[in-house]
Amino acid sequence: MYSHSTKIRVRYGETDQMGYMYYGNYAQYYEVGRVEMLRSLGMSYSSMEADGIMMPVLELKCKYIKPALYDQEITVKTIIKTLPGIRIFFEYELYNEKEELINIGATTLVFVDMKKNKPTNPPENFMEKLSVFFN
Repeated sequence: MYSHSTKIRVRYGETDQMGYMYYGNYAQYYEVGRVEMLRSLGMSYSSMEADGIMMPVLELKCKYIKPALYDQEITVKTIIKTLPGIRIFFEYELYNEKEELINIGATTLVFVDMKKNKPTNPPENFMEKLSVFFN
């Protein structure tokens, strides 16, 4: 299993009239979690795309427990519980400043060869960096 946490402050423009983070913004926080997790492994989406691999989202799940509020610092914990194949599964836990669990989510992404526009196995360098956490 590999997990990584990053923090994001809820900005005014992300909230509704009640000061709650708008429900559609949670997917963006998941994306920030994924991007920062890749960076923690020494990878990036842009480097994978430069190598001809893209990772579109196939599925998104989101469960709201408590609202994220304007100006709160939210911790986004991103978790990979199983080594990926053609598909990679991410789970997310969002915590408020009181360390209360406020949201859980999951996404499924697929590795796609950009030249062939077909699913493919994950890049070898990505698997090498990730597999050390699963031994």
